[in-house]
Amino acid sequence: MPTVAPLDLDAHCIAAAFIGATPHFALADGAVHRLDDGHKIMRTNDGLLTAVPSQDGSRLLTAGEDGKVFAVAGDAVEQLADLGRKWIGALAAGPQGAVAYASGRNAYVRFADGKVRELSHPRTVEGLAFAPKGMRLAVARYNGATLHFPATAGAPVELTWAGAHNAVTFSPDGNFLVTAMQENALHGWKLADGKHMRMSGYPAKVKSLSWSVKGKWLASSGAPAAIVWPFSSKDGPMGKAPLELGTRGNTVVTCVACHPAEEIVAVGYEDGMVLAARMADSKEVLLRRSGKGAVSALGWDREGRRLAFGGAEGECGVIDISA
Repeated sequence: MPTVAPLDLDAHCIAAAFIGATPHFALADGAVHRLDDGHKIMRTNDGLLTAVPSQDGSRLLTAGEDGKVFAVAGDAVEQLADLGRKWIGALAAGPQGAVAYASGRNAYVRFADGKVRELSHPRTVEGLAFAPKGMRLAVARYNGATLHFPATAGAPVELTWAGAHNAVTFSPDGNFLVTAMQENALHGWKLADGKHMRMSGYPAKVKSLSWSVKGKWLASSGAPAAIVWPFSSKDGPMGKAPLELGTRGNTVVTCVACHPAEEIVAVGYEDGMVLAARMADSKEVLLRRSGKGAVSALGWDREGRRLAFGGAEGECGVIDISA
């Protein structure tokens, strides 16, 4: 049985991630807790809305209601941006130290040298994601997504599909773009030819997406099981049924996180339970029993031996599966 080191905190956990080998927990009150030779706390945003690790895993990026973006690394907290009184609700980590963030209809890309490119849109920016290769940024918005090359002056590419798109992700090979929609569905585009992929049937909104290590599978929340779509063929999941992993009849999956080396997904539920399920044979292992509230964040370490989890009621901790 995996061992669980609990950490009972007093605010909603926005993100749980390993920065280097150290677990970090970013809370809605703006505190970032880290377990590094004891329990240490750094202060970031006055009202934290979103947090993501940098692509190289060396720092944790945060943004929030105070219009600021911070980078946390060890004991250092560096301010990267300040938009005044504007809420920053979307954040993405890019290549070569780039950071994207958005407020209202504007997205911003801050490059490692401190230069900032502003990208305006006709509707509110809801989600951001960088492509796996090159400096390409996807923006989720009402009625579709927009693709930018922020380091150049070229025109953006518009991908259209009616409805509100709240989150966005590129496949690890860069061939597909997928958005989570307001209407309990995912929508995808095959970028080579613009073909559409509609992934529907969820009983709840999809708020968590995670790609398997080689991009063959896309795991999602929003149902009584982790809904895992196949992306191994050239047309992705079109005409194919998803896997349903970790099915439970009395609760909903709220968070998913694919293992960094194996085709395994960690699944967090509304009642606080966490389990791991394998794509190949649907085999399940219980990682944590039910708790006080929904699992709101999951993050593996680079070796895939430890899993950090965070909860909506402040229950956090680290699960060691090597034990």
